[in-house]
Amino acid sequence: MKRIWLILLSLGLVMAFSVSAFAVDIKVGAEYYVGGVYLNKISVDNGFEGWDGNRGSENPSTAFFFQRLRVGTDFVVSPCLKLVTQFDAMERIWGGDRSDVDVADAHGAGTRAEAENISIRKVYIDYTSPVGLFKVGYMEDFVFGTVFADRGNGPTAGQIQYYFQKGPFTAFVGYAKEVENNYSATHTGGLFDSTITDRDADSYRIAGIYNFKNGEAGALFIWNRDARARDFLFFPYMSNVYVIDPYVKAKIGPVNIQAELQYYFGDAMKFEEYPGGGVPWMSNVSISALSVFVDATANFGMFNVGATAAYLSGDDPGTTDKLEGSGRPFAINTGGLDWNPCLILFNTDLNYWAGNINGHGHVLNAFFSNETVVNSEMSNAWFFQGRVGVKPTPQLDVQLALSYAMADKKPGYTNDPMGFWAIQQTQPGGTYGTEVDITGTYKITNNLTYMLGAGYLFTGDYFKGVYPDAKVNDDFIVINKLILNF
Repeated sequence: MKRIWLILLSLGLVMAFSVSAFAVDIKVGAEYYVGGVYLNKISVDNGFEGWDGNRGSENPSTAFFFQRLRVGTDFVVSPCLKLVTQFDAMERIWGGDRSDVDVADAHGAGTRAEAENISIRKVYIDYTSPVGLFKVGYMEDFVFGTVFADRGNGPTAGQIQYYFQKGPFTAFVGYAKEVENNYSATHTGGLFDSTITDRDADSYRIAGIYNFKNGEAGALFIWNRDARARDFLFFPYMSNVYVIDPYVKAKIGPVNIQAELQYYFGDAMKFEEYPGGGVPWMSNVSISALSVFVDATANFGMFNVGATAAYLSGDDPGTTDKLEGSGRPFAINTGGLDWNPCLILFNTDLNYWAGNINGHGHVLNAFFSNETVVNSEMSNAWFFQGRVGVKPTPQLDVQLALSYAMADKKPGYTNDPMGFWAIQQTQPGGTYGTEVDITGTYKITNNLTYMLGAGYLFTGDYFKGVYPDAKVNDDFIVINKLILNF
């Protein structure tokens, strides 16, 4: 039935989109930025002589220039039909080493090496039909509601999306092909590369959005079905992850409020067979994880104040049969790639250009524990931020932010679903730290903006890893950007 449905839908879309383009209008928009960064410490581990991968490290500073060009072009065939495209180009560190062609681009659709030259990011048909809006092709993936947990800056995916609007209500149905493992001319299989039927990763979505006076509210349901591990030699399993994702945005007087909640449930690892009559460590792993985001900003003339609170449940190292948050074997509930609340902590843009800023690791971190990383996607966290800003002229905007974060669960070395590592060793502390950031943005022209920012991180004891006597360094950053938009 699934195959018949896909065939019929494909035929319908082919008929709907098979029209001749006699005249085409072209709309071009782009963003180009060039920036410079100084980071005082590339790691915060202070060279502790423990059993970890960073013993004796000097943690020097780093400074470099970087840039990116992102160009979007819409080919408007008619008022109801257009082809939407976007590409990244010259995404490089000035004078820096070029990337390996096999390295995936965490913020793009191709490899990082392609983005350093040119990488096509989006190509899809946008067709407003008499029965609703269709989008078919490669486009942003996992974007909904507020900026929290969104991955619009991440890899795009081939999708079919349908929107139907009636008055203030919009209904949405979507399908995304995340990974394709069927045999093809470009995927012929190998020792660890399956081409057996039904070894793909697919995502199914349905949502409703209601627009009201001064705001909107909506809810999304996601079913992520991952069958890639069904042919693992000793522990074949399926993964079915479900997400309920409601949100609201509203303006009440001078205050803009937004909030989003995500609840994850399902099976992280559900084993389908037990070779040799069963293996003791092969127990199913369920999922029950929660993320909450609340943000408010109030504007009073030239002044503004704001606050943000976020909670992302962490994985309990004492429960090997349940995944309560991002950890092993999967990263599930994170703050996403698009939300960067600080200049250092949980800043995925900094991570993209400067790499990981590690704390004290462990020789077995790569297999059985969470790394202590300062600037990865937010996960396993309680996060609080207060902001105050002033806009003395229409061109100048200055913002000061104070942020504090601590871990929801202290990671350990017991939550291994296959039971290979049973020593119960946990973090001595769970504080990520306190960060003070100040940024100034000056609008040189309507299209050209300059940003200057500085941040100081009072590093917490979370980054000691499992070493109570370890020392950690504070860190600070200075960054500036010249941004052109048109």
